Amino acid sequence: MRLSVPAALAALALGLPVLFIPILPAEPAAAARAAVFLELSPSTVPAGDDVGLRASCDDNLKAATVNSGLFGTVTVAPRYGFLTATARVPSSTRPGDYRIDLRCPDGATASATLHVVAKVQPARGPATGAGGTAPGRSAPLLIGSGLAVIAAAIGLGVVALRRRRLG
Repeated sequence: MRLSVPAALAALALGLPVLFIPILPAEPAAAARAAVFLELSPSTVPAGDDVGLRASCDDNLKAATVNSGLFGTVTVAPRYGFLTATARVPSSTRPGDYRIDLRCPDGATASATLHVVAKVQPARGPATGAGGTAPGRSAPLLIGSGLAVIAAAIGLGVVALRRRRLG
């Protein structure tokens, strides 16, 4: 029995995708664990600043706890479909990387790393000019000169108006 070319191509076209079907994982719990996470915003903060915590567990209607050596235990509460809270990094914290751990009510866990950097204060303001408009010893002279210029302009305006009327 001879097979026609269109029939052979049709069989190939229908049979070829079977070779590329992805194999599903044997354990479906691995895909469910991907929904458990902890995000830090920002992930790099100077000591003494606040950090936002956003987490997700399998059940985001129940509060979970976040533990850290930096700020102790913080409860993340349900809000807008996620578990959120804010924590302050103590100002005495040394720069470095700190592990933050999430523990869900069902026992699932996740972790994130918080990068703490040293808080740097500028020594003085930026050099933006000579400060000619800043008050100082020359302030009365500047104010007096400005008033004299305004008075002279008013006087010249009055003289100019009188000349037009007379002439």
